[in-house]
Amino acid sequence: MTTMVDVARRAGVSVATVSHVVNDTRPVRPDTRAAVLAAIEELGYTHNTLARSLVTSRTRSIGLAVSAISNPYFTEILQGVEAGALEAGYSLLIADPHDDPRHERKVVQLLHERRVDGMIVAPSAAPAEMVDYVTKRQVPTVFLDRLVGDGFDQVCAESAGPVRRLVEHLADAGHTRIGLVAGLPGLSTTTERVQGYREGLRARGLPFAPELLAGGNSEAEGAQDATRHLLAAPEPPTAIITANNAMTIGALQALRGLGLEVPRDIALACFDDFSWADLFTPRLTAIAQPSKELGTAAVRLLLERLDDPHRPPRTIRLPCTVVHRTSCGCPETA
Repeated sequence: MTTMVDVARRAGVSVATVSHVVNDTRPVRPDTRAAVLAAIEELGYTHNTLARSLVTSRTRSIGLAVSAISNPYFTEILQGVEAGALEAGYSLLIADPHDDPRHERKVVQLLHERRVDGMIVAPSAAPAEMVDYVTKRQVPTVFLDRLVGDGFDQVCAESAGPVRRLVEHLADAGHTRIGLVAGLPGLSTTTERVQGYREGLRARGLPFAPELLAGGNSEAEGAQDATRHLLAAPEPPTAIITANNAMTIGALQALRGLGLEVPRDIALACFDDFSWADLFTPRLTAIAQPSKELGTAAVRLLLERLDDPHRPPRTIRLPCTVVHRTSCGCPETA
């Protein structure tokens, strides 16, 4: 197996210089660096990160615990995390907590036992055990997408403001009965999107009607039931907002089953844009989150924490964009 000594001999430099090039621990003259990299390529040298971790107590790895990895929204976040980690020279260990608090605690412990340098976690609706674990063991952690309270590093997208803008848009189009299919209770995103919904109604002078708010539990099946429940009301909504992309699918399935056509019979708008939202008929009006940017921002925040363990915690909120298409009843634009 090729060693640093072999690389040093081929490049005509010291082993220390090879180490500085490989580990980026000290500036090296460009021509010397080029000679070392050429020798590495020629000899097929592979850096032993495990051996280095024994010296530095760092594994240059990040644990990522995100539920519903098959969800397009989280898939794009994963791409952002991976890109940010790779750019910084970190590997990624991924686990799916399935939005189950007990499984979440176990997953975080397993990642910690793999000696990751820090973690990025999208917490469940009841994350107390997991938060207690990382807090007591002082595991550098960034909470992603969902907030757990003050005192932690966190990255999320704005939720209340964008939903308020959707409600106002629908109200301006003449809708006075606007329903919301909300997400899983206990999630900060659910709380904030309901808050935005109520703020939008208030801004347009519309009363809040409890029968127009239904829980879809952040999943397609729950949204089907919630949509049917909304439309069974004595005065059903003429427009519905769904609070994530999975629930949008469920709502569309329920509307189709009831023989209703969007937007002819009912307007629809959703939180979470996705790559095929523009391919639906009608095209879906949606709130687009900066998914990849959320992932890269979480990595940057974690690396800042690793560099300065005692700095004050930060919460970063990224803006969303309302993408107007035709499912809300707006005409096609050229």
